[in-house]
Amino acid sequence: MIDQEIAALVDLSRPPLTPDRIAERRAANRVVTDAELTRAGTVTFSEQDADGVPVLVLRPAGFPGPPVLHVHGGGMVAGTRRSDLHVLAEWVSELGVTLVSPEYRLAPEHPHPAPVQDCYRTLMWMARNGLASPVVAGTSAGGGLAAAVTLMARDLGGPAVRGQLLMCPMLDDRCDTPSSHQFLDGTTWVRASNITGWTALLGDARGGPDVSPFAAPARAADLSGLPPTYIDVGSVDVYRDEAVGYASRIWQAGGDAELHVWPGGCHGFDQLAPEAALSRRARATRMAWLRRTLYL
Repeated sequence: MIDQEIAALVDLSRPPLTPDRIAERRAANRVVTDAELTRAGTVTFSEQDADGVPVLVLRPAGFPGPPVLHVHGGGMVAGTRRSDLHVLAEWVSELGVTLVSPEYRLAPEHPHPAPVQDCYRTLMWMARNGLASPVVAGTSAGGGLAAAVTLMARDLGGPAVRGQLLMCPMLDDRCDTPSSHQFLDGTTWVRASNITGWTALLGDARGGPDVSPFAAPARAADLSGLPPTYIDVGSVDVYRDEAVGYASRIWQAGGDAELHVWPGGCHGFDQLAPEAALSRRARATRMAWLRRTLYL
């Protein structure tokens, strides 16, 4: 059951995402204003080019701190470099981080590997431009891309990643966990929407034997050697069980992972209803992990 406060604030009547609704979903993306980004003058921002990838760079108005690469959500088919940043700008204003948000190419026009290549290119650009060893973070589809970028950095010899922060991450194209089958309607991202997103990214290969872990990180046979990891997800989310499984496999490989399953949280609850009590708890817990990982 969805947390009552969140259910009262979030539109749960939106139809599932289907291929014919992708353009409609893109058009409905929330537009984050300049005023929201600057947070009463505590944050500055600039548009830059990361070797062909447009990026938005947010910096604190004071002395800039360590970097974060944040990858936006949108089911692999929607979203922009400004998506989610009305909430995440508080990382910049309160923790002093420098946040880089790439505008990766979207499926189905640009299937795998285009989205993850753009994100990895951004990581390499950061390493060459004074923003080395970031925490790599992402929300939903961006959480899956952040996990994939971290795997690429491990397997391809860098650049260095200080940690990965995966929020309700989209990790497994097979869509066969209990939670993937559990939520068919009545919540913000349902099984049909998930299948649409994965099929846009992978086409007929979705669910088959040859999907790369750089497309679907849950496919990675080995999760050893990863940096400190934070994973969180709502209990009312199709991604709940794959997120829990990913954290468990990191532990089994001897790694460091912190996992939170927020009771009553639907997909994206903390960004859709940022003032709800559960959302505030989730954001504060993430920020505490970020502070430890970046500064201790």
